Amino acid sequence: MSEPLLALEGVSRRYRCGDKEIEVLRDIDLTIETGEFVAIMGASGSGKSTLMNVLGCLDRPSAGRFRVSGVDVGELPPDALARLRRERFGFVFQRYHLLPHLSALDNVQVPSIYAGIAKPARVPRAHTLLAQLGLAERAGHRPNQLSGGQQQRVSIARALMNDADVILADEPTGALDSHSGREVMRILGELHAAGRTVVLVTHDEHVAAHADRIVEMRDGAIVGDRLRIQRSDRPAAGGASYATARAAAMSSHRLARAWAQAMQALASAWAALLAHRLRTGLTMLGIVIGIMAVVSIVAIGEGAKRYMLDEISAMGTNTIDIYPGRDWGDSDADQIKTLVAADVQALVNEPYVDSVTPGVYRSATVRHGNVDVRAAVSGVGERFFQVRGVTLAQGIAFDADAVRRHAQVAVLDANARRKLFGAHTDPIGQTILVGNVPCIVIGVAAEKDTRWGGGMSDLSVWVPYTTAGARLFGGRRLDGITVRIKAGQPGEAAERGIVELLTRRHGRKDFFTYNMDSVVKTVRSTGRALTLLLSLVAVVSLIVGGIGVMNIMLVSVTERTREIGIRMAVGARRADVMLQFLVEAVLVCLMGGAIGIALSFGAGAVFSAFVHQWSMVFSMGSVVFAVACSTAIGVAFGFIPARNAARLDPVEALARD
Repeated sequence: MSEPLLALEGVSRRYRCGDKEIEVLRDIDLTIETGEFVAIMGASGSGKSTLMNVLGCLDRPSAGRFRVSGVDVGELPPDALARLRRERFGFVFQRYHLLPHLSALDNVQVPSIYAGIAKPARVPRAHTLLAQLGLAERAGHRPNQLSGGQQQRVSIARALMNDADVILADEPTGALDSHSGREVMRILGELHAAGRTVVLVTHDEHVAAHADRIVEMRDGAIVGDRLRIQRSDRPAAGGASYATARAAAMSSHRLARAWAQAMQALASAWAALLAHRLRTGLTMLGIVIGIMAVVSIVAIGEGAKRYMLDEISAMGTNTIDIYPGRDWGDSDADQIKTLVAADVQALVNEPYVDSVTPGVYRSATVRHGNVDVRAAVSGVGERFFQVRGVTLAQGIAFDADAVRRHAQVAVLDANARRKLFGAHTDPIGQTILVGNVPCIVIGVAAEKDTRWGGGMSDLSVWVPYTTAGARLFGGRRLDGITVRIKAGQPGEAAERGIVELLTRRHGRKDFFTYNMDSVVKTVRSTGRALTLLLSLVAVVSLIVGGIGVMNIMLVSVTERTREIGIRMAVGARRADVMLQFLVEAVLVCLMGGAIGIALSFGAGAVFSAFVHQWSMVFSMGSVVFAVACSTAIGVAFGFIPARNAARLDPVEALARD
C-alpha cells in the first residue's frame, strides 16, 4: 500500500504566551491523498490556519508526527523543510503576500529563483502562467497597481511556478469581492481538475462547497470529516518540460548554482535598495563620510610627504656634509684645522663618490654702485653646482682653472641679483665688491622655491673657495665639505666609508657628518606616522558609519519581516535570506565607498585650485583600501542583521504587518 501524500498522527501545536501555554491544535489525525480537493472549515480561532501552516511545513507540531509522502517532517532540518516547501507546496494567501517592490512577473518567478532555475527557463514559464490567468498585460505592474482579484491570481501563478503537487489556499476569497472570489475558486477547481492536490482553508460554507471533502474544525480539534464527491482517474499534473528544467537545475554544478544564486541575491538586493531610496541614502551617509575622510587624509599625507621630499631634493638628497667638531654647536670646532682641501681630493677618488665640494662660509657686505646688501658668501669648489643641483639661469659657473688661479669671479642667486641690479640690468660682466675684493659676476643661479636650508629672503654669493680663503677671509681651513653620493649607492655605507677615510687621515675623529638621506628617511617615517594617525581618526568615522549600517539594517529586518516570511514560504533557505541581507549591506557600503572616493577626488580638485605649492596625491592603494574597507564593513556590520533575518520563524514572520 502506497504512503498517503500528507499524514498527521496525533499532532498537537502549543504556543507559549507569557507564563501560559495555549494549545491551538489538539490530537489531530488527518490523511490527505494525492489529487484530493479538501476544504478545512471552521470559525475564526478554530485552528484551521495553524493546521494549514503545519501541512505546508511552515510550522512544526509540538507533539505527534507529520509525514509527507512517508517522510517524517519533524526530523528534517530548516533547509530541508525549505526545499520541501519549494518543490512540493504552493501557497495562496488571503492577503496575497506579494513583494511590493517587484512586478507581477518578478513575484511569480521568486520560487523558481530559489530552486535555481535559469532565467531563460523561468521567465517564459512565468509569462505563460500569467497569460493563463488572464494577466498577460499586467506582467510589468507592481502589486499596488493591481486589483485584489488580480493580486490573488498573481499569488496563484506564483504557487504554480515550481509545479507544486499541493496547493494550500488560506482564505483565498476572504479579501475579494464576490465576482473575484468566484473567479479564484474557478481557477482552484481547474487546478484540481488538472490533477493537483488542493487544500483550502475557509470559514465560508459556500466556498467549502467547491471541495470534494470537507474537514470541520472547532477549538483546535477535528469534529467532522465528510466526503462530498468521490472522484477517480484524475489526470496527472502537467508541466513536464519545466520539471525537466527544475531537475536540470538540481543536478547542475554546485559552483554554477552558487554563482546564479549570488547574482540573483545581488539583483534582489538592488531592487530592495531602489525601493527604499531615502533609507538607502541615509544608510550610506556615514560610509560616504568615512571613506571620503580616509582617502582624502591619505592623499593629503602623501601630498605633504612628496612636497617635503621635493623640497629636500632641491638641496640634493644624496649628499653628506662634513663639519669640524663633535656635533652642532661644538665650542671647540673653531680650533680644529684638520679639514683641508687635500681631504677633498682623497674623497674624490672613492668609488661611491660622484662629486665633492669644499666650503668656506661667511657673511659679508656686497656692494654694486650705491647699493649695499648683507649676503651669505660661500667659497666653494667648481663641483659645488653639481653637488647641490644648482642650475644657472644666466652665464656660467667658475671652473677648476678659476679655482686654481684664485679668480675673482662670483655667481649670484636670484635674490642677490634683484637687490644689486634690479629687474632690468644684465649683471653678467658687472663688477661687485665682496667685502673689499672686486669680483666679476659670471653667472646667476635659477630661482628655487624652497624653505629648506634658507628662506626666500636670503641672498647668496658663491666664489671659488681659494679666493675666499686667500683674499676674503684668510686661512686654509675649510668650514665644511659636501659629498654627493653616486646614484644607487647606499647612503649609510657611504657615510661609514667617509668616516673611516677621514679618521685615518686625521689620526682621530675630529669631525661629524650630516647625511641628507637620514633627513629623507625621517621625513618619510614622520609622514607615514602622521598619515597613519590621521587615518585612524578617519577610520573611527568608518566604524560609526558601519554601526549606522547595522542599525538601519536591523530596522530594515524588522520592517521587512513579512517579506522574509513570504520568501521562506516559497522556498528560500536560511542561507538565501542571509545572503540577500548581507549583499544589501555590502552593496550599500560599496556604493557609499564609491561616492566617498568620487567626493575625495572632487575635494582634491578644489584643494589644488586654492593651494598651489602642493596638492593631494591619490594612489591606487588608497582606493583599493577604501573599497576593501567598504566591503569589510558591509560584511562585519551586516552579518548580525542578516543572521537575525535568516533565523526568523516563517509563520511568525508572515503574521507581521
